[in-house]
Amino acid sequence: MALEAAAQFHASVLPDVVEALGKASGHLTLVFAPADHTHGGWRLAAVQNLAREHVPLRVNALVSDDDTAIDAAERYLAGAGGVTGQLLPLDGNGASEVLSGGK
Repeated sequence: MALEAAAQFHASVLPDVVEALGKASGHLTLVFAPADHTHGGWRLAAVQNLAREHVPLRVNALVSDDDTAIDAAERYLAGAGGVTGQLLPLDGNGASEVLSGGK
């Protein structure tokens, strides 16, 4: 299943991501739906390659289906100028308080 998901991402999603990076200013955050551990390797490799290929833009990815946690992590990443090429799994169990500084 992970190989099929990776192929689908590279064929169908990646072209849109590359186009978005051409229009981005500063950073781009991808959001992946939760999946089992077999998806971690290809997802991380994709994010790291995108980050390297589009310097000085920052590219990161979140893994979550929790909108509150995603919003908090996105706020954090927007201000985290040194963070790029990361795949960050979120579980929503209090992370929003820590990531957003309680704001």
